[in-house]
Amino acid sequence: MRDLSDELLGWYDVHARAMPWRVPPADKKAGVRPDPYAVWMSEIMLQQTTVAAVSAYFHRFMARWPTVGDLAAAQDADVMGEWAGLGYYARARNLLKCARAVVAEHNGQFPADHAALLKLPGIGPYTAAAISSIAFDLRHTVVDGNVERVMARMFDEHTPLPAAKPILTTHAENLTPNKRPGDYAQAVMDLGATICSPKSPACGICPWRDPCAARAAGTAADLPKKTPKKAKPVRHGTVYLARRSDGAWLLETRPESGLLGGMLGWPGSDWIDASLPRPANAPLSADWAKVDGEVRHTFTHFHLILDVMVATVEDDTQGAFLPRDKFRPSDLPTVMRKAYDLAQK
Repeated sequence: MRDLSDELLGWYDVHARAMPWRVPPADKKAGVRPDPYAVWMSEIMLQQTTVAAVSAYFHRFMARWPTVGDLAAAQDADVMGEWAGLGYYARARNLLKCARAVVAEHNGQFPADHAALLKLPGIGPYTAAAISSIAFDLRHTVVDGNVERVMARMFDEHTPLPAAKPILTTHAENLTPNKRPGDYAQAVMDLGATICSPKSPACGICPWRDPCAARAAGTAADLPKKTPKKAKPVRHGTVYLARRSDGAWLLETRPESGLLGGMLGWPGSDWIDASLPRPANAPLSADWAKVDGEVRHTFTHFHLILDVMVATVEDDTQGAFLPRDKFRPSDLPTVMRKAYDLAQK
């Protein structure tokens, strides 16, 4: 088989997507090296999230904390507030843990060693491979959803995901070159994102159209196969929005473990199976009123429906009230901001 990596790298040199954390191919050839901190930050943010959703967050984080040392010294609440809305909040907690470990254990420099990267908080096999490859140009195979789709089509692999993951990873490993492995990893991901897309792949302009087995077989649009997912269960609960007459809001910091860990949120009930009676446990005695409508939000493993209760209380009411001048709805995670927005209608 001819050197497919050369063909793809030639395509990438011309068609590489512009991203704020990426060093363009021409700049790399001129000697500009990727910033491992920026690569790490982008990879953590991109987990289960789109490039479009991440870009603004990345710019804000890098402007506020331009080095890993700056991030390590940040207040937890500030980082969680900036992360609000990006979802999967365990990533934000691990972001801080990892930054502090890099400062404490590696003198503020990300290690150019795959095994050492794997020991850092929040860095798993995919992220370690991505940092090793993209930041340090070490030969490690990076396999995300785009790469899986490209490999399934290149080799006309009909084993459904997730069972096909080891097979597709082996194919990706076999194609990863020794030269420019970081650019190659990004090239395969770009190919999957822009040409070998989930629906209606643009095979006519693909640099790998000739050797692609699925294109030849006419099966490209049907791959990769996926095992049907089980329907997500539905849970429900109640949140309570109490505002003092001086404008302060009653908020809580959620426990570090569990969903929305470490984030600001409204006090509320447990989230239980929707077949059970909706729970209610108001955080204080007040004249609570139910808001018309309900909050609907989807997490990875379940759908959530929330009733929203509101009350105005006296200035001397005790509790964890956040003053009006310090309250920013944008600091709330998405589901909590939905509750706030519903209460404002």
